[in-house]
Amino acid sequence: MNFSNLFRRKTVEDILKQVAKNEADGHHSLGKHLTARDLTAFGIAAIIGAGIFSTIGKASADGGPAVIFLFIFTAIACSFAAFAYAEFASMVPVSGSAYTYSYVAFGEIIAWIIGWALIMEYAIGNITVAISWSDYFTGLLESGGLHLPQWIQMDYLTASKGFEEATALMNGGKTFENLSESLQSAYTAWTSAPTIGSFHLVADLPALLIIVIITWLVYRGMKESRNASNLMVVVKLCIILLVIAVGIFYVDTANWDPFAPNGVGGILKGVSAVFFAYIGFDAISTTAEECKDPQRDLPKGMMWAIIICTILYVVIALVLTGMVNYADLNVGDPLAFVFEKLDLKWMSGIVAVSAVVAMASVLLVFQMGQPRIWMSMSRDGLLPKRFSKVHPIYKTPSFATIVTGFVVAVPALFLNLTMVTDLCSIGTLFAFVLVCAGVLVLQNRTDIPRGKFKTPYLNSKYVFPFLLFLGISIAFTVNKSATMGFITNEKQINDAATIVTSLEETQTKAVLSFLQEKGFVKETNADLEEVLSSISEDEVRYKNVVDAMPIDDSLKYESGFALFKHKIPMWIFLISLVFFAVWSWRQNLSLIPLLGLVSCLYMMAELSVWNWIYFTIWLLIGLIIYFSFSRKNSKLNLKNK
Repeated sequence: MNFSNLFRRKTVEDILKQVAKNEADGHHSLGKHLTARDLTAFGIAAIIGAGIFSTIGKASADGGPAVIFLFIFTAIACSFAAFAYAEFASMVPVSGSAYTYSYVAFGEIIAWIIGWALIMEYAIGNITVAISWSDYFTGLLESGGLHLPQWIQMDYLTASKGFEEATALMNGGKTFENLSESLQSAYTAWTSAPTIGSFHLVADLPALLIIVIITWLVYRGMKESRNASNLMVVVKLCIILLVIAVGIFYVDTANWDPFAPNGVGGILKGVSAVFFAYIGFDAISTTAEECKDPQRDLPKGMMWAIIICTILYVVIALVLTGMVNYADLNVGDPLAFVFEKLDLKWMSGIVAVSAVVAMASVLLVFQMGQPRIWMSMSRDGLLPKRFSKVHPIYKTPSFATIVTGFVVAVPALFLNLTMVTDLCSIGTLFAFVLVCAGVLVLQNRTDIPRGKFKTPYLNSKYVFPFLLFLGISIAFTVNKSATMGFITNEKQINDAATIVTSLEETQTKAVLSFLQEKGFVKETNADLEEVLSSISEDEVRYKNVVDAMPIDDSLKYESGFALFKHKIPMWIFLISLVFFAVWSWRQNLSLIPLLGLVSCLYMMAELSVWNWIYFTIWLLIGLIIYFSFSRKNSKLNLKNK
């Protein structure tokens, strides 16, 4: 196998010639009618969906009110990436987004990888939206007096894990009524579900329903026009402004104290949830062919969409965490939840209805996007021809649309919201990293036609190494203890919930007896998690008590490789920083795309190692397909024969 063939590139000239050939063959290009205002509206329409109606709740529960700083950081990182997207869109003004850009910058194998990652981004993103839609839809039905069985409105994994956790907590003395609402629902779903042998029939059927309906609409050729997109934005913004206007009168500033209850770690824990809230701005780049002036309007549209949405996210986060305690917000429908908790059911109903409509529209936009990525890859020969087949009547990529429906619908029945959010985030961040890297790779190439827009150039030769040195200095002075603990892989004590849920019934009884002997509890049927949580308020005392408990150290601490494996993504990031510093010094790299690359890679590093493993498995499956089919059927391969 010729290794160089893996990196064969499309040229910008060839892409533009292909567009002209398509027009000559009767495949007319898309109408150029989008302005900067339309692109901004399109970006807001894509961004404001499941992020603001769902995942903002989990992020707020993890980081408290200080989650606003994570929104701001993520917005800045996305802005850096937006510059890179805009430069590529100006250079290659055709549909295809990061897939096409990577084909030009890196070559075929990288283009395939990014296209495969984008397939996962759209599919997993749609699963997340469908699950969130289901939460709001079932909540809306319940407010109207229609109660669906728990086992048909919850995914299998959430019910299974929730049942195990609830059982462990009840073995530790917690009553069912004192379990969180989510654990009560999971326990009920698992115990009430029909069974086939030992298999529990638990599946999120409302999520399946909306996917089937949306897929049918996409198959029939329904299109989101500019006017419909603008109208959708107006509806969403009106509802969000109404939430802010009403909610601000119920803000109790006492709920903002402590502002960062779980410290920096708690804030960063919400990276995937917060980043997911911004997924959608990159969809603007797919409209390059439809822009009147992509070089001028795409950067404006992306930036204004990010700025407007950031302001809304920050204000909404402050209002939500001010209305109720941050710890109560780990729910699938936080906006409706806070108003229902404050007995403002009329407002909760308005939010639920608007969320159902808003998330269905976002699902429609992205469910239309994925088949077109497959169609683009198919036209390049990287996927079978059937994926580029257009329905003779409906003029849609019919086969790809049906496959998309199955790819989204089946996992939505079984996967939980947190898992799919993380997977979607890592796929999108990977795309952002490659687009930023692509701009850096091409910056000194003279054989590439340039568009009107170019990312403002700031030489990073001295700036980036200085920033790296500054970061290292801060780490070993201000944050020395945590830094040394990270480097030496110092063992970490488990929190109360982790310890209690990992105990068997006999171990739970032994711990309760020990705590009774020490005078921490008066009876052996006390709530073990509550007792340990109260002790943990004093870190030194908590450590001493846990050390003395009659259970194995592996249940008390996380150490060795079990702890180190979670640090692998961060080590990859830190080693990459050294490479970037050398690269910037030798090549005089542009600072903005370099910062975009670094910040997006950092957010990837904050995701759990399991997401990296799942993502790697997905990429390996893609590489098997590439080497068994795509490499030899590539149009570039056939052209060179």
